[in-house]
Amino acid sequence: MKHIFAPWRSAYVESVGKSSECFLCKAFNSSPEEDRKNLLLFRAKRAFVIFNLYPYNAGHLMIVPNEHIGDYELLDSETALEMHRLLKLSIRALRSCLSPHGFNVGYNLGRSAGAGLESHIHLHCVPRWNGDTNFMTSIGKTKVISQSLEDLYDRLKPIFDSMWDDFKG
Repeated sequence: MKHIFAPWRSAYVESVGKSSECFLCKAFNSSPEEDRKNLLLFRAKRAFVIFNLYPYNAGHLMIVPNEHIGDYELLDSETALEMHRLLKLSIRALRSCLSPHGFNVGYNLGRSAGAGLESHIHLHCVPRWNGDTNFMTSIGKTKVISQSLEDLYDRLKPIFDSMWDDFKG
């Protein structure tokens, strides 16, 4: 068996099941001065954009309603619309910064659908590149993320801030 050292995962593994506090609400309710530390990329009126701490690919973002809602059917129309405007902004910003060839976009609603957090819905936006499933993932069963979240945050934050006026309607 091969082992790959990934010390950043220990915080997640040690916290599973120990906290009843929603990590998305915790990030949103923190001071905007802590947004970089929390990897909260952008705050809008009804929703926000945050990095996935355990990304599938570099630039894996989540668009999240400000309100703690676990059922998509309870999401009001204005929030749903703003979340999709933020998705459009996320795609444009990621294209500008990382030049992906495509995107996976979607919700995982319920544990059986793959939701790691069922109690607070969130929309995933995952940039994809031709060939990003390579021998490491297919043979080695290991995913390599090529950039730090902090580096990507610093590159994407000014793009989000400068583009939002074009998307808010």
